[in-house]
Amino acid sequence: MKQGKLKFAVVGCGRVSSNHLKALTSGKIDGELVAVCDVDEKKAKAKSEEFKVPYYLDYNEMFMKHPEIDVVNIATPTGYHARHVIDIAKFGKHIIVEKPMALRVEDCDAMMKACADNKCRLFVVKQNRFNSAVVAARKALEAGRFGKMVLGTVRARWKRTQPYYEQDNWHGTWELDGGVMSQQASHHLDLLQWFMGPIDTMQCISATRLLDIEVEDTALATFKFKDGALGAYEATVATRPEDLEASLSILGEKGTVIIGGFAVNKINHWKFEDQLPEDADMQKDASQEIPNVYGLGHSPYIANVIDAIRNNKPAMVEGAEGKKNIQILTALYESAALGGQQVCPGCPIRKSQLGRKA
Repeated sequence: MKQGKLKFAVVGCGRVSSNHLKALTSGKIDGELVAVCDVDEKKAKAKSEEFKVPYYLDYNEMFMKHPEIDVVNIATPTGYHARHVIDIAKFGKHIIVEKPMALRVEDCDAMMKACADNKCRLFVVKQNRFNSAVVAARKALEAGRFGKMVLGTVRARWKRTQPYYEQDNWHGTWELDGGVMSQQASHHLDLLQWFMGPIDTMQCISATRLLDIEVEDTALATFKFKDGALGAYEATVATRPEDLEASLSILGEKGTVIIGGFAVNKINHWKFEDQLPEDADMQKDASQEIPNVYGLGHSPYIANVIDAIRNNKPAMVEGAEGKKNIQILTALYESAALGGQQVCPGCPIRKSQLGRKA
């Protein structure tokens, strides 16, 4: 086991990188930020000055000058994730990659193979799994408190405007980004499958209602899970005039939990047939106030990665777990491209546009 703090670098200094950088410099985890890197010097320099570490425009130079780096957090545009993971794996560094892991299932496989070949580990960011409210609900699920599962529902109703998509040339494109399903609401899709189990079949319809982008700004999907339970998925960035919610509802024969807030961060309803003493204060104890829609999960997520590396044990979300999300997303886009036809994860792809130019 490595002694001392693990050394981190962040590649990609855009919007989401701040969550990684703040977590790494918060003093709450046993990690140390060493450097940042981005091809855009203005962005790299800004993060360098804010977090008091050197910046680089080329990660090859960064690794040459900082061989002590143990873990690299990749926060580049989604369409570059596979390329960057495969390249950086050659340096033998453990890798944390932002969601979604990639835009194609075959890229996920190539990323996992590159890390295995170079004896490094690949972790995929799913920070909402570490929200206090989600942790409490998952604990109830694993204890069997829901009984037979009936229905799971997730809603992501957020606001993104045209200037958001025009700040960079990759936002809102099939080739590098994907739409609301693969970006803003992919975390919530992950929670749905994590709580409700393997998917049997699904159907999806999508639309672009308010934004001038290649991809969808609104989508609806329904699921039938392997155990017979049903699921619903609502995702939009066309909520106006402000963000509304990101929620998760779990209904079972013995209890119901509804988690709301802007980022699945507040217990709105918690009721089981068999009450436990801690249930009385669960809404207060497991709810969190958050600064933005990203929530507070990046710090505990990275702490989980550090623990997994130090103690050579599984982390919450590694490559194979992250790949599940891409398989489901690919099937959703397939169904939408076919006008809402029923599909299944892993079925042959005919018309899916995820990760492809329109």
